[in-house]
Amino acid sequence: MRYRRADVAGATYFFTVNLLNRKQTLLTNHIDTLRSCIKTVKQRHPFHIDAMVILPDHLHAIWTLPPGDSDFAKRWMLIKTAFSRLLPKHEIINQSRKSKRERGIWQRRYWEHLIRDDLDYQRHVDYIHYNPVKHSYVDKAVDWPYSSIHRFIEKGIISSDWGVGETMNDLDMGEC
Repeated sequence: MRYRRADVAGATYFFTVNLLNRKQTLLTNHIDTLRSCIKTVKQRHPFHIDAMVILPDHLHAIWTLPPGDSDFAKRWMLIKTAFSRLLPKHEIINQSRKSKRERGIWQRRYWEHLIRDDLDYQRHVDYIHYNPVKHSYVDKAVDWPYSSIHRFIEKGIISSDWGVGETMNDLDMGEC
């Protein structure tokens, strides 16, 4: 059975991408490498990063693709491959991954969600920005360095005390 993904050109999508070993901290330990890989792919295959948070073992992102383009899968494959190739080989690689010439760094699949409307978009942006608090990395969302929340604050979209004293339920994140 082939996995079916959303396929809407020029749409906005929410993603969750995980490391295979959720106890690793590769994404934040190698943040500059990850950023460089994303930048390179973005230059060759343009897309807009609406919001993003990078945690030690997973990341969440909202991307808007260019008109006429729905190939987010290629972009994620290129990012994951480039990042993997730049890391030293320390992981245990099972036979299935060896036969496909894969590293044991990323989960093969990822979660994508087609953003439906403005409320859905806002809920997912809030989810992204609140995620470091949810996972107890920080007490305030603004304190997490690997988040687009800083861009939102600089632009005056939200205040620097956004989410303080709130829970995910208080922020009305719905079904994220």
